[in-house]
Amino acid sequence: MMGWGFGNYGSFGWIGMIINLVVTVAVIIGIVWLVIWLVRRRGSSGQTSFGSVSTFQSPREILQARYARGEITREQYQEILAELSK
Repeated sequence: MMGWGFGNYGSFGWIGMIINLVVTVAVIIGIVWLVIWLVRRRGSSGQTSFGSVSTFQSPREILQARYARGEITREQYQEILAELSK
């Protein structure tokens, strides 16, 4: 009677138990990945997530950040700053 029937994970034995473990871990990882992806997607769309306050940046702050990152030159920064001051 050993090795037959549905006991001991069916006819797969230890292999069935390992496959079951791998599938369970994969499902848990998939769910965690999905939650992280949804939170990041919601956070990047400008909406608040988990009760945090959405930070609004003024055009001047955005300009300063772009200049600090090196995305624009000093001349471009001064031109845009003059346009914003009008």
